[in-house]
Amino acid sequence: MVEIPHYDLFDVVEMKKPHPCFAKSKQFQIVRVGADIKIKCLGCGNVIMLDRDAFNSRIKKVIEHKEGPLG
Repeated sequence: MVEIPHYDLFDVVEMKKPHPCFAKSKQFQIVRVGADIKIKCLGCGNVIMLDRDAFNSRIKKVIEHKEGPLG
């Protein structure tokens, strides 16, 4: 069984696949946590909503724990 890293609101996470934007960023910031999780691409700023199961299967690791939103 794969262990899911602990994440919280405003954490910066690395996903397994890059966002298909011009920046090809794998880093996202969590902007909403609940039954669904919203993450913001740190390359282009687009917000993506995933259900918790999809997010848990696509997350690679937590890069940084933050107290508030990034710019």
